Amino acid sequence: MKINNATQSNEKFKGKPSVLSTRALNRALLARQMLLNRVDIPVIDAIERLVGIQAQDPMAPYFGLWNRLKEFCQEDLSNLILDKKVVRLALMRSTIHLVSSQDGMSLRPLVQSVQESVLKNSFGKYLNGVDTCAIAEAGRALVETKPLTFSELGKLLGNQWPNVDSAALAAVVRTMIPLVQLPPRGIWGKSGKAVHTSAEVWLGALPFSKLTTEDMILRYLAAFGPATIKDIQVWSGRTRLIENVEHLLPQLIIFHDEEGNELFDIPNAPRPEENIPSPPRFLGGFDNMLLSYANRKRIMDESYRNKVFTKNGIIRPTILIDGFVSGIWKYEKEKGIVRLIIELFKEVSEQDQNELTEEGNRLLDFIEGMEGPREIAFV
Repeated sequence: MKINNATQSNEKFKGKPSVLSTRALNRALLARQMLLNRVDIPVIDAIERLVGIQAQDPMAPYFGLWNRLKEFCQEDLSNLILDKKVVRLALMRSTIHLVSSQDGMSLRPLVQSVQESVLKNSFGKYLNGVDTCAIAEAGRALVETKPLTFSELGKLLGNQWPNVDSAALAAVVRTMIPLVQLPPRGIWGKSGKAVHTSAEVWLGALPFSKLTTEDMILRYLAAFGPATIKDIQVWSGRTRLIENVEHLLPQLIIFHDEEGNELFDIPNAPRPEENIPSPPRFLGGFDNMLLSYANRKRIMDESYRNKVFTKNGIIRPTILIDGFVSGIWKYEKEKGIVRLIIELFKEVSEQDQNELTEEGNRLLDFIEGMEGPREIAFV
């Protein structure tokens, strides 16, 4: 999916407000993320519109899509994974994303430097003087012969490189070879270890469009803008993107936030009125909106950070009220009763609580079906 329609002149936008409030940025984000209203588009189109979905938690994309699409059901995504039309692999920020197979192959070269930087920072001390290209090719042969977990891969490579840390050996392969995680992992209602093979073997000779860094930036702005250069870098993991943004300036419009930071955007992208209503939403864990900005103010008050981001790297499922993170949620099943547990960070109106309860019941319908005892608990 390549954006090429952002070619209007900035002259056309004279008279537009040059400063966007936090609420205005919030509503622009929600509109582009399909969270003001659920939309009726194919699942794979939604995934591409979002430039993928963060997917360390294999089930998180299901909740992300349920929030955004009309009549979404779990099989809609599971079947795309099984049919190899979407894949899970390391992309932006060197984290696992669920993307269309086309995007997986197109975006991976653009974030290769990110993978290499993470490898150096995490395992560089174990790899001094080691031929990483030889490790990568040996690893490719292993995973293309039989899909492997990283633990299995590291142990097998250790037979050839016994003096190198096994986790570092597996990380070299992950860095230099695009590895996809195979089902049943990522399939709703199934479980399985994260086993990997190369994208080339899994997808075959898939033709894919080559994207440039500028294409990637435009894709980001369509899904997350208006945004600063620093925001784009945080989302992608890339650095030194100022020259790429400068190259795009004839296609962009510029705003400022309330702190005076320069925001870049696509001229015809949605920027709704800041007071447009926003319904409550139950976001899945690791939702991209919380990971795609240097300053998360447009979606979450920084005072809530420690309640959402755990010390061991988990990003909890969150609740949006009036468009902003206002709590966290989880569900559990005990003695045949499905329980949705809601922890709000602040007092909310009775109307907000009632709307949240209604949406919570719809969430439980999605998770467990419409039958059986249930409970929604505010703690």
